[in-house]
Amino acid sequence: MTHQGNIWDREYKNPKFVTGGDEPQADTLRFLKFLKKEKKYQVLDKVVLDLGCGTGRNSNYLAEMGNSVIGIEISKTAINLAKNRAKDLGVEVDYRLSDMGDRYDIEDNSVDIILDVTSSNSLNEHGREIYLNEMNRILKTGGYIFIRALCKDGNKNVKNLLKASPGKEYDTYIIKDIGLTERVFSRDDFIKMYSKYFKILHLEKKTNYSTFSDRIYKRDYWLAYLTK
Repeated sequence: MTHQGNIWDREYKNPKFVTGGDEPQADTLRFLKFLKKEKKYQVLDKVVLDLGCGTGRNSNYLAEMGNSVIGIEISKTAINLAKNRAKDLGVEVDYRLSDMGDRYDIEDNSVDIILDVTSSNSLNEHGREIYLNEMNRILKTGGYIFIRALCKDGNKNVKNLLKASPGKEYDTYIIKDIGLTERVFSRDDFIKMYSKYFKILHLEKKTNYSTFSDRIYKRDYWLAYLTK
């Protein structure tokens, strides 16, 4: 297992950072509502790729809706939890233990929807380039992507982390308690990176609060809906 895989496996065994639950994430449900209401796009009988699927809360829900779902996850512990939950629900999901920063064993132009819910922020720049190219390769023309990424703009905690615990690459910091490197994006940086490959339909900033090591931190995100 890779270094990042070991970090995430420890995290899923003893969560300090990851929020639990079996229900699909609210931001994912909002994206699905956007597709249905604004694009008149029915998420049924679609091929969905869930990158960094974790314990399968989004993957299993989309499979219940009647879609063919592939879930890629770097943590063996998380994958096992996802598989067990799928079995309990009586749904089938193609769960794969893999790094989303490696090439995907998926055919060109074969995926309708891709989810990346705060997963790609832990990729390094090499892995990020592969991830962007692979999403572009496998997504059908007219397909959709939902990305939730960490936001740099106006967040004092992020500013402090970048200064006190910088990573090796641009706009990264290290969460020392778990050894995880995270990448944050300014609005301009996010647009510049993703618009090379996709059309951005919607981009908004959202604030959440997370408890970590008994302290509450403000976490800002970009919620982005994209198409090819």
